[in-house]
Amino acid sequence: MEQKRGWIIGVIGGSHPAEEECRLAEAVGLAIGQAGATLICGGRGGVMEAACRGAKSAGGFTVGILPGTERSQANAFVDLPIVTGIGEARNSIITRTAHAVIAVGGSYGTLSEIAYALGFETPVVGLSTWTFSRQGHPPVPIVTADRPGQAVEEALRLARKNTSEKKE
Repeated sequence: MEQKRGWIIGVIGGSHPAEEECRLAEAVGLAIGQAGATLICGGRGGVMEAACRGAKSAGGFTVGILPGTERSQANAFVDLPIVTGIGEARNSIITRTAHAVIAVGGSYGTLSEIAYALGFETPVVGLSTWTFSRQGHPPVPIVTADRPGQAVEEALRLARKNTSEKKE
C-alpha cells in the first residue's frame, strides 16, 4: 500500500566528502526526486547539499533538519528548513522520520546515523559507506548498492516492505 503523502527517503553522509561522494549523492537525490519521494537530510553542506541539489533538479521536495538555531544554515536547495538547536541529536529525527535511509560515504556522524536508523528499524542502504560486523551476532542489515539509482530503488523497496510488515 502506497503512503498517502509519499515516501520520505533520508540521505546521510559527510559534510566534507570526496568529490566522488558528492557525485553519488547528487545522483541519489536526482533519483529520489524523479521517484516523487521527499528527501530528508541534515540540511547543510557536503553530501546533504549535493543530494538536495539533485532532488531539486528533478523537481523534488527537500527537508533539512538543522542542528543550529538559524534557518540561514540550510543549504540553498532545502525547501523546508527545520531549526532544532539540538546539534547532532538531530540525527535521531532524520532517521526516525525517514521510511528508509541511504548512507553515502561519511565519517563518524554518518556512522551514528546508521546506528540510529538500525535501532529504529529504519532500513539502511549503503553506497560507498561503512560496513561492519560483530562477532557472534547476525549480519548488520545494511543493503549495499553499487549505483545511485539502485540505492534509491532498494530504499523504496525496503520502505514499502518495512511499512507493510509494521501494519501486519
